[in-house]
Formats: sequence, C-alpha cells, structure tokens
Amino acid sequence: MTAASTHPVTLFTGQWADLPLEEVARLAAEWGYDGLELAASGDHLDLKRADEDPAYLRGRREILDRHGLRLFAISNHLTGQAVCDDPIDARHRAIVRDYTWGDGEPEGVRRRAAEDMKRAARVARALDVDTVVGFTGSSIWPYVAMFPPVGQDVIDRGYEDFATRWNPILDVFDGEGVRFAHEVHPSEIAYDYWTSVRALEAVEHRSAFGFNWDPSHMMWQNIDPVGFIWDFKDRIYHVDCKDTRLRPSNGRAGVLGSHLAWGDVRRGWDFVSTGRGDVPWEDAFRALEGIGYDGPISIEWEDAGMDRLHGAKEAVGFVRSLLWPRPTASFDAAFSTQ
Repeated sequence: MTAASTHPVTLFTGQWADLPLEEVARLAAEWGYDGLELAASGDHLDLKRADEDPAYLRGRREILDRHGLRLFAISNHLTGQAVCDDPIDARHRAIVRDYTWGDGEPEGVRRRAAEDMKRAARVARALDVDTVVGFTGSSIWPYVAMFPPVGQDVIDRGYEDFATRWNPILDVFDGEGVRFAHEVHPSEIAYDYWTSVRALEAVEHRSAFGFNWDPSHMMWQNIDPVGFIWDFKDRIYHVDCKDTRLRPSNGRAGVLGSHLAWGDVRRGWDFVSTGRGDVPWEDAFRALEGIGYDGPISIEWEDAGMDRLHGAKEAVGFVRSLLWPRPTASFDAAFSTQ
C-alpha cells in the first residue's frame, strides 16, 4: 500500500509576462498544471491595485477560477531586486513599475521597492497565499570578484544594510502570517551556500525569511543542490524547478558566462528544459520528501533553445513522473523491525 504524493505542480508566470494572465492561465490549464506561482509582472498582478482595489483582486481570482487553477504563491522578484541594490540604474528602470521608479533617485527607488515588498505580503494574505517568492538585491554583489581588494568591513556593512532594509519588510510578513522565500541567485545577498548562511545570521534566523530552492543557479556555481536542501531543511519555503546544462569543458567557456547571451553556444552552461540538463532531480525530490517539504513544485520554464509553447507541457509531465507514491507508515514500520 502506498500514499500518493500531494505536491501540486505549478507554472511560474514571470517568464510569460509578455502575455495577458488570461492567456497564460488558459495555456497552463491545457498543459495540465494544477495552478500558478503568480508574478507581479506585466498584467499578471499589479500589487498596488491589488492592495487598494478589492474588485481588481476579485478579477485576478476569477481568471484562475475560470481555468480551474489554484494559486499557491506570488512572486515579486523584480521589485525585490531594487531594495538593496547599489547602484540603481537603467537596469532597474526596465524591471520595476513606474510607481516604484518614481523620479529615479536611487534611495527613493529603494524605499518604494521596500514598500512594494510589504504590499506583497498584504496581497498574499488577501489571496490566502502563505508564500511570497523573490529577490533581495545586494549592495555588495559588485564586489564579488574581491578585486581590487575589498575590506571585510565593506562586506559586513553589506549584510548590515540587508538586515536594516529587510527587517521592517519581514515585520509586515510576520504580521500577515506570510513567509518570504528568497531565491538563492547571483546578484543577491544570498547567492551560494555560505552567503545563505550569512544572510540568515544577518536577520537572526527569523522565521519569516527562508529560501526558494531553485537548483539551476547552484549547479553552475558547483553548489550541491541536494545538500542545500538537507542543510537548510527548515528554510525551504518554496521550490522552483529550472534545469541547467553544463557543457563539457573546452578550455574556453568559463562559469561566469563571458557576457554572452543566454543560449549562445560559446557559454559553458545554459538553462534548459526540465529533465534535459544536469540537475540530479531524483535525488533532489527524494531529499525534499526527506525533509517533509509539502508545498508546490513550481516550474520556471526557461530554455533559450526551445520554443516555450513546446517545452512547458513536457516539463510538467517530467516533474509529475518524479512524484512517485510515498511509502506508508506500515511500510516504514516493517523495515524498522528488521
């Protein structure tokens, strides 16, 4: 006797923000997704409108309801990036909403971005969602090469800046009963194993702050994504599935990507459709079961070499193939008596 896995499989809509939510929901339903990780991008979810206009919020719900989809998390990656980043420049103007950018004065952008992250917690609660996924930004990412030499005091101030800016945001998350799942990712305050440790220390391990486990950016940094699950077992608040293919070394391609575009064959790595890369998916899913993760499995569909209307359907099928039935308690008990 076995027990079925209960993980819903969702689609992260951030890669589809060029399409209206109505169209993305229709496609996701046709492909067999259970629901969405709804991004605060494009017309998918305007957090300011959602926070101020109950009719707008009802309209978002109605779109999902029409297509038989559930909502398990919302994402505010792009605005989160502007909370701690230094410098604030044209890159941020291209990704944040007008109400966050304002006049573009850097500290004003950071403050408005922080307010939008607080807004995300309120909207999540209004949507009966317990998790907001996103980025934090980082004032010390520009020093990642550590040359010219960077004093430890500079790095320490970067983590202090993160804590100063994010603790008031996390206070709102606590008040709403919502958790923030930071995606461990280059350009963030936590981008690998030890920076994740340091980020947790900076906010004194408060429960509102955890991680979105996305193995793709760990793989090309030589971070073990399965070990990350185990070591941060109490902080895996959300799961995004995106694969990475590491190409055989030819002596030319480096892990930093050489400023080459996604999909350029000269790169040493690239994102590919789920199941076609090098992420140890079976081991990862076993680890997620082992730590008791019971949340959604969200597919972040991104493959520069494949038309997305083709691959997204295949991705959900692959993930479902890994959600095998769990052993029952009696099965475990039988082994414990041997």
